[in-house]
Order: sequence, then structure tokens, then C-alpha cells
Amino acid sequence: MAEPTYEELKARLSQLEKEVEIKKRTGDLIFKVGEKGGVSVYGLGRFPVTLYYEQWNRLLGAGEDLKKFLEENKSRLKLKDQG
Repeated sequence: MAEPTYEELKARLSQLEKEVEIKKRTGDLIFKVGEKGGVSVYGLGRFPVTLYYEQWNRLLGAGEDLKKFLEENKSRLKLKDQG
């Protein structure tokens, strides 16, 4: 298989950069398994959130409690502008 030319690499890089920008704008969440076996979620903020399998299950199991807590404390939380 022949090595790609400089122009082909430049075109591919440009395409990938556009795809990344589109992903950023859509607000999609991306899940990845890291080297140490943790699951990282990208797209929530500037940095990924990484937890291990048991931690994710524990957090998901507390989902209803977390929703209730958030609603009860909404007046005290900093909320992103919706405009």
C-alpha cells in the first residue's frame, strides 16, 4: 500500500477537523474505554468524566435520587443561560 501524499494527508486532516467541529456543535456525548479500563464520557464539559464500571452502575442506580436532589436545590445551582 502506497504512502499517502502530503496533499492527501492535508485533505484528510481538514476533513477530520470539520467532523470534530460538527461533533462539538451538536453536543453529542462520546463514550470511550481508557487504557486502565475506565469509561470516559466526552461532551459534558471541557474535560471528560471517567469512572469505572462499578461506579457507573452505582451512579446510574442513584439516578432518581440525583434528579430529585437537583430539583430540590435548583435555586442554589448555577444554571447555564438558555438563550
